[in-house]
Amino acid sequence: MLRLADRTQSAFKRREEWIAGHAVSFGLPARIGRNGWRIRRSGGNWVADTILVTGGAGFIGRHVSHALLRLGHRVRVLDNLIEQVHGGRDWPEGLDPEVELLVGDVRDEAALIRALRGVDKVVHLAAEVGVGQSMYAVDRYVSANDRGTATLFQQLINRPVQRVVVASSMSIYGEGLYRDADGRLAEDVVRQPRSGMVTSWDPVDVEGRPLQPVPTPEWKRPALASVYAITKYVQERLTLTLAPAYGMEGVALRLWNVYGPGQALSNPYTGVLAIFASRLQNGQSPVIFEDGLQRRDFVHVEDVAQAFVLALAHPRAAGGVFNIASGQDRSVQEVAELLATAMGRLELVPEITGKARAGDIRHCIADIGLARNVLGYTARRDFMQGLAELAEWVARQQAEDRVQQARKELEARGLVA
Repeated sequence: MLRLADRTQSAFKRREEWIAGHAVSFGLPARIGRNGWRIRRSGGNWVADTILVTGGAGFIGRHVSHALLRLGHRVRVLDNLIEQVHGGRDWPEGLDPEVELLVGDVRDEAALIRALRGVDKVVHLAAEVGVGQSMYAVDRYVSANDRGTATLFQQLINRPVQRVVVASSMSIYGEGLYRDADGRLAEDVVRQPRSGMVTSWDPVDVEGRPLQPVPTPEWKRPALASVYAITKYVQERLTLTLAPAYGMEGVALRLWNVYGPGQALSNPYTGVLAIFASRLQNGQSPVIFEDGLQRRDFVHVEDVAQAFVLALAHPRAAGGVFNIASGQDRSVQEVAELLATAMGRLELVPEITGKARAGDIRHCIADIGLARNVLGYTARRDFMQGLAELAEWVARQQAEDRVQQARKELEARGLVA
């Protein structure tokens, strides 16, 4: 399926003005070709890139595609438009009309052959997303995420591109990095919150002393606590192993909790802010596991899109793994309360379950120093402003609340206790 908007002279002018104002922040030269495409220097000539975005019709993919189009690249999207995310739409809401959309699965060799024709670079976003669901839909997650990535690279072996940027996840860290009472860093943290009754949700050292969460850098060893985390790590390693073996460049971006307008509000398995927003929009309290004091880093989707642009273009990105987050952490309960305020639903106090969900971790906050120093990445979006924009967008949407259904599925399998 191909849907391209007419590129008028006025559109070119708007794009040129936007590039002039934003190229410096992306670390790229502000220059545009006659046909309106963003251009790069290659062998003395200025050319546009054709970029394939797998899973590009999804929440993050739509924003990445839009950012690339604004910089003048040609963008092709391969997406299977699964019901859980897209609700049966033929053309995903919010997908830029200038995108070339191919409806197909990344595990389908014929679809990949078609999608890779003439492509210079790949952004690999296609994946099933959800820690809780991955713990019982094992075959589905391993097939979509790992077999999908393997099939992609099987085709890239014969049709190599310049660079592949894969979306990895903070979930691969398991528990984040901690510091003990003596100032020593603790990587391999294990918590046992239940011993007949809940004694402590937080990890402690061997002497039972509390540990303090600290920003987690990329060198921390993975501690894969869910099927989803396992599949994301495999995606990452396949990319960083196979790309250089066949003359390509691989980059992995470990994304933290991404939020913003365009999230799948009716998908109860991914995006905690979207899940909270769906509950609030339907007049229900947000549901929070444990005690609500677990800490996360929330990053706006436009900052994530910026990170992908940088990872595609920056020479020093090749072979790298980068944390992409805001650099600020908040408790999940605080975030739920702030969103309720932004949506004008202060009366809907979060429901703290006091129960643990298999695959969840306590604290994981981001060290984004490497992305800042190497890529020039910085999170520009203010969290409170981002919440206000999200609330405004949600107010115009219809969202089916499926949280209780998802919770029952987990409880029926003994994954919530």
